[in-house]
Amino acid sequence: MTQFDRRSIFYAAGALAGAAGLCASAAPAPLARPAAGDPPLRGTKTRFAANLEMWWGALPFPERIRAAHEVGFQAFEFWPWRGKDLEAISAAMKDTGMVCTQFTGWGFVPGMNDPANHAKLEQEILAGCATAKQLGAKMMCVVAGNDIPGKSMEEMHAAVILGLKRAAKIAEDHDVTLVLEPMNVRVDHKGHCLYGSPNAIKIVRAVGSTHVKILWDLYHMHISEGDLCGHLREGIAEIGYVQLADHPGRTEPGTGEIHYNRVLKELAALGYKGYVGVECNPSVAEADVARGLAAADVW
Repeated sequence: MTQFDRRSIFYAAGALAGAAGLCASAAPAPLARPAAGDPPLRGTKTRFAANLEMWWGALPFPERIRAAHEVGFQAFEFWPWRGKDLEAISAAMKDTGMVCTQFTGWGFVPGMNDPANHAKLEQEILAGCATAKQLGAKMMCVVAGNDIPGKSMEEMHAAVILGLKRAAKIAEDHDVTLVLEPMNVRVDHKGHCLYGSPNAIKIVRAVGSTHVKILWDLYHMHISEGDLCGHLREGIAEIGYVQLADHPGRTEPGTGEIHYNRVLKELAALGYKGYVGVECNPSVAEADVARGLAAADVW
């Protein structure tokens, strides 16, 4: 089925009923059209969080929070906190009741996979914990780092473990969970030192902290290793937070090859009750994307 056909199933007002029979075995089940004025994401089984770096990018950041609330999101996430107006974000959260699920506390550069950066890592995690308290966020994303010439994967991962052990003490003191995100090297992050679930699980288990878990991005995992439901079952104990996007294109569910109805059903069956961050590039208007996202949550 072409991408155009799938989108017409999700978004064309009047075609939803016919789409159910057409795609029952291959595509997400259609969602009943919401009542006029009813936010399309109201009442979904999964609690979705909008990634506000990728959604409503033309709006000032606080207005993105309000826009997300209008289509039914309960929560939001974002990338670096530095450079953002935290007071304005807090005000928008108060106005809407929206929750901040997580933001980036440590990015790609400098790498956590180099012990020379661990003192700076501690300082940045401490500063991030203060921001998390201000926004009521319970998690911060941390990234392992890009490849270091002359260093083996094992050496870099050992350094990540040491760095996370140091950062974990700060996170525990502030009751903030650090979620380590594996990437994919085939499409988006060539030259990164951590991809796929097996090594991420090994690292988190070696750190041995209740406040260090995995940010399990289903988009990256699909590209890196496939078998999404099988790997979820193997790693569920180490998962702190989940994100999604479809592939190819890193756009919303229903535009690519991932059958998210099945994956979200499995995630719920495994007992995951946290938010799922929607870290995708909307391919059409955000309100229509929200309707497709709701359809992907039907099982």
